[in-house]
Amino acid sequence: MKVMVVWRGVPGKYKAAVDQFLKTGGPAPAGAKTLGRWHVPGSVLGWHLLEADDLTAIAQHVAEWADVLELETYPVIEDAAAAEAAKKVFGK
Repeated sequence: MKVMVVWRGVPGKYKAAVDQFLKTGGPAPAGAKTLGRWHVPGSVLGWHLLEADDLTAIAQHVAEWADVLELETYPVIEDAAAAEAAKKVFGK
């Protein structure tokens, strides 16, 4: 399963978040794999695309950052899977 984690910096915690990222690199925990990570330059906004069979690994990753970032997680699918679901509903 692919999960997009969207993060925003917590007011007053920017330096702590940067220090944690520079120290650790923000790796995915065991059981999850980073597929990509993007940062908005000059902002405290970013995205981390992870893949995991067990959402426990995603929960662990979010918990590791929750004191310095506001995090939202979204399960995501690719275009082909979304198209297949739409075909089932709309019959095209």
